[in-house]
Amino acid sequence: MHEAEFWELVDTTREVSGGDPEDHADLLAERLSALDPETVVDFAHHFETRVNRAWRWDLWGAAWVLLDGASDDAFDSFRCWLIGRGRAVFEGALHDPESLAELLDDFDPESDGEGADLGCAPYEAYERLTGAQMPDPGVPEPPPEPEGSPPPFEDDRALAARYPRLWERFREPEEP
Repeated sequence: MHEAEFWELVDTTREVSGGDPEDHADLLAERLSALDPETVVDFAHHFETRVNRAWRWDLWGAAWVLLDGASDDAFDSFRCWLIGRGRAVFEGALHDPESLAELLDDFDPESDGEGADLGCAPYEAYERLTGAQMPDPGVPEPPPEPEGSPPPFEDDRALAARYPRLWERFREPEEP
C-alpha cells in the first residue's frame, strides 16, 4: 500500500462515516477486511508510523488544551484520532500544533479526540481475514519520552500563552 492509498482510505471512510470516530473505525475495519492480509499489514505499518511521528510534547500540549487535560492513554487516542482527520490536518498539526485552531472546524472534547478504535481497525480486519492475530507491522517502538520539551500542563496561564490560538478558540476565557 502506497502512502496515497493509505490517506485515501482514511479520508473516504471518515467522509462516509460523517466523522464519527466509532463509525469511522467500524467502516475502516470493514473496508480493510475486503483487502488481502498483506495490504492490511501495510496499512497498519503506515498508521503506526504516523502514531510514532506524533509522539511529541508540543502536540501533547495541544491535545491537553483541546481535551482540557490528556493522560497517556488520552494522548494515544488523540494521536490516532488526529490521523483519522486526514493528511492535511495531521501534517499541519505536526508542522505547528497551534494550526489546529484553523484546521479543525469544531472540536467536542466529549467525542472528538477519541481514536483508539481507529488504531485497532487494521488489527480487527486482519483477524477477520485470517482468524489469526496480525504479525508485528515492523514499526520500531517510539523513544520512552516524547520529542521536545514538556509543556506546562498544570499551569493554565502558561498553556494559554504557549497555545494562544487554541486556547482562545477552544477553551473558556480565564477569570480575572
